[in-house]
Amino acid sequence: MRPQDRWNEKAGLISKSYKLKRELTEEFAEACDSAGVSQAGQISKMMRAFIEEVQVQA
Repeated sequence: MRPQDRWNEKAGLISKSYKLKRELTEEFAEACDSAGVSQAGQISKMMRAFIEEVQVQA
């Protein structure tokens, strides 16, 4: 096991793969760069907000 794999496992990080339109992902990358935020951080933030929204509706 690579050191990076061990660190990811310890930190609870996993890799997910989604198929998205190229134009959307490129625009998202540009927007994240403009805002000075990481793509992974922004995706995590949006996922958390969606989870909380769904939980409130339930």
